[in-house]
Amino acid sequence: MRLSTSDITGKKKGSASNDIFEKCRNFTRPSDLQHAGLYMYFEVFGDREGCGAGEVRIGKRKVLMFGSNDYLDLITHPKVKESAAQAIRKYGSGCSGSRLLNGTLDIHVKLEAELAAFVHKEAAIIFGTGFQANYGTLSALTEKGDVMICDHNLHASLVEGALRSPARTVRFRHNDLDHFERCLENCPPEEKIFIVSEGVFSMEGDIADLPGILKLAKPYGARTYVDEAHGIGVLGPTGAGAAEHLGVLDEVDIVMGTFSKSLASVGGFIAAERAVVDYLKHTARPFVFSASLPPASTAAVGAALQIMKKEPERRQRLLRIAGLLREELRARGFAVLPGETPIVPVVIDQELDLCRLCKALLEEGIYINPVLRPAAAQNLLRISCTAAHTEAHVERLINTLVRISDSLGIER
Repeated sequence: MRLSTSDITGKKKGSASNDIFEKCRNFTRPSDLQHAGLYMYFEVFGDREGCGAGEVRIGKRKVLMFGSNDYLDLITHPKVKESAAQAIRKYGSGCSGSRLLNGTLDIHVKLEAELAAFVHKEAAIIFGTGFQANYGTLSALTEKGDVMICDHNLHASLVEGALRSPARTVRFRHNDLDHFERCLENCPPEEKIFIVSEGVFSMEGDIADLPGILKLAKPYGARTYVDEAHGIGVLGPTGAGAAEHLGVLDEVDIVMGTFSKSLASVGGFIAAERAVVDYLKHTARPFVFSASLPPASTAAVGAALQIMKKEPERRQRLLRIAGLLREELRARGFAVLPGETPIVPVVIDQELDLCRLCKALLEEGIYINPVLRPAAAQNLLRISCTAAHTEAHVERLINTLVRISDSLGIER
């Protein structure tokens, strides 16, 4: 006799309680914000024709953008756009295959060599996204019997890579070297240790104590992985990131970077000794089983990298503007997290206050990202400065923010 599902489970087929989509219908957080007129996500941006420096378009309005990670203001740079257009004319719009098989172009190989040299490593490998680079590398390099010691405030892509790995994962309190040292001391001697941190933390904007981490890790023979997504183009004498800024770039084993911030495109890379890169090329599943980065995106990165090297004044202007904004916000009584990067996070305790504030700012023509828990440890008004911003932009933002927060009764 053949039993039906309902005979076995006691549930009627197709009942709501047995529907995998039920959790979707019960997910009301977006609709709750929409009903309150405070939903701030998936804003639709248009073309930038006629927009000034630091501006974008939403509908017919020009809006001052303080939420972009285009730190060096290169997304609309003529040389970047022309390089992308030339690559399409020369190679077409895509490769229709993975790098392992038919998807490797000469411009991929050239860019990988340039990136490796830029961060002082033997070789590099390009992924389709920064998320893939983090997820694929952590899950491929570690195995059962290894341990990953990770800063608590890691980006979701690193967390997912750790979850996918069979290695044991230990998280130390954010930038707490005492706790980090205790984690090292508690590792059994047979475990291979892999230490994972961001160089610049993406939400809080602070910098990891990489010299301290490396000093403590060395006696254990541990390997280090630093995500420089928000450090490349921003910090260091040549813009190679937080590790260069702190004088330890050559001591870091693996450097990860993205193309969607300072490098004005999309994608990501891993740079390390050649044996590590060769291993990833054959074992990192997001690399092996994904189509390669399109020619236009690859060429755009190459052009942005050259501009970054030739125009250090972009980075210098960016950091000066961010420092000015941080100083002015504190002078007005806002709770600004400490840091020296273009990420200027203002703590807004109440989620509703943060949403109201961002919505009111947008109505005044200023876009800023609202970051809600659990994306960060605190609810943050995450302000991103770019090389396009001026002192006049900072003044406009400060005056508008003070006026709106006062009118809404938001404490600072």
